[in-house]
Amino acid sequence: MTGDHASGGPAQPPRRVDRAGIIIAALLAGLAVVLVWDARGLQSTAMYGMGPEAMPVVIACGLALLAIGNFIDALRGNLPARESADPVPVILILVGLALLIAIIGFGGGFILATSALFVTTSAAFGRRAILVDSIIALVMSTLIYLAFDRLLTLSLPTGPLERLL
Repeated sequence: MTGDHASGGPAQPPRRVDRAGIIIAALLAGLAVVLVWDARGLQSTAMYGMGPEAMPVVIACGLALLAIGNFIDALRGNLPARESADPVPVILILVGLALLIAIIGFGGGFILATSALFVTTSAAFGRRAILVDSIIALVMSTLIYLAFDRLLTLSLPTGPLERLL
C-alpha cells in the first residue's frame, strides 16, 4: 500500500467549518437582499430598456455570488487563516469617519471634515507626523474642493473655510 495512512505518513488534520466565513457570507447575502429590496423602490423613468434599478441588482448578483463562494469555502474549511488583528487602526478610521460626519453635520464644511479623516487614517496606517499630515490634508482638501466647486460646478458641503475661497 502506498497511501499516507497505510504507510504511517503524516495525516492532515480534518478541516473545520470556518464560522467567521459563514458570518461573512451571511452578511454579503444580507447586503445583496437589501440592495434588491431597495432597488425595487426606485422609480423607472426609462421608456425602454433598463432603468436606474438595474445597477443595484447587478451589484447584488455579484454580492450573492461572493456570498455563495464564501459560504462553500467556509464549509469546506478552505478559507485562509486570518492574522491576529490590532483594533487600534480600525478604531482610528472609525473615529475619522465619525468626525467627518460630525463636522459636516455641524456646518464645518468639506475641507475640515476630509482633513480630519485624512489625519486619522494616516495615523491608523502608523504615521505619527500629525502637524505635517494636517497641512497636507488641508492643501489636498482645498484643491479637491476647488476642483469640484469651480471646475465641475458640483456643490460640496460648505463651512467657514469654503466661504473664504
